[in-house]
Amino acid sequence: MSVASAFEKARSEDRGALVGYLPAGFPDVDGSIEALKVMVDAGCDVIEIGFPYTDPVMDGPTVQAAAQQALEQGVRATDVLRVVEAVAATGVPTLVMTYWNPVEHYGRANARSGGSSGVERFAADLASAGGAGLITPDITPDFGQEWIAAADAHDLDKVFLVSPSSTDERIAMTTAACRGFVYATAVMGVTGARASTSDLAGPLVARTKATTDLPVGVGLGVSNGDQAAEIAKYADGVIVGSALVRTLLDAGADRAAGLAALRALTEDLADGVRRG
Repeated sequence: MSVASAFEKARSEDRGALVGYLPAGFPDVDGSIEALKVMVDAGCDVIEIGFPYTDPVMDGPTVQAAAQQALEQGVRATDVLRVVEAVAATGVPTLVMTYWNPVEHYGRANARSGGSSGVERFAADLASAGGAGLITPDITPDFGQEWIAAADAHDLDKVFLVSPSSTDERIAMTTAACRGFVYATAVMGVTGARASTSDLAGPLVARTKATTDLPVGVGLGVSNGDQAAEIAKYADGVIVGSALVRTLLDAGADRAAGLAALRALTEDLADGVRRG
């Protein structure tokens, strides 16, 4: 299932789409499934599931802390795919956001024995789990040809990133390789909730839309419904990660309190994209 259906539904309702992120395996595998289902129930149109990784160069301290907790509990690729399968079964398009190394090394033993490559096998298993595709923050289309071929073979979305520092030529090259939507990073730096939205986002969305008819989602820094409403005035989607993760981190071992806070924030964000 492509995320295109979710963006089309939001557009038909004259609003932005809400894209929510949480790492697989945080606070534990079953807990992440429960939390992601709360996010679906509270209004997320698209779900991003983070693949915990030891060298998360784009992630700020909040997402790093959650991913580290998942890694310390032994989360592996099979767990990530189990979470994808459970969330995709709700009917909400579900993407994996991952650094490239885990995908490239997936099924390495199978590749060494003459089977399909790790990339090909990951794409096949992701599709089999019901996943919509990948968001890949650390590869660009010109260095992602193996993924592009595997995604096309398995009918998966390919979401690459554009940033305020991207030239018009790089934006055009990137959007031409995307399927599903284009991820516009609103700030230069790592992820993390911020007190105000970036004034770089609007011009970046305009430059990106000049090159493509695909929806453009804005991520990095959104932490409440008012910020979501502001971004939804000019973007097709509002992407929220750290603020959602923070609700569970702050609750600690009180799982019920964490889920209640997660639901309340998601509902506020969902209201925001409808006010934009």
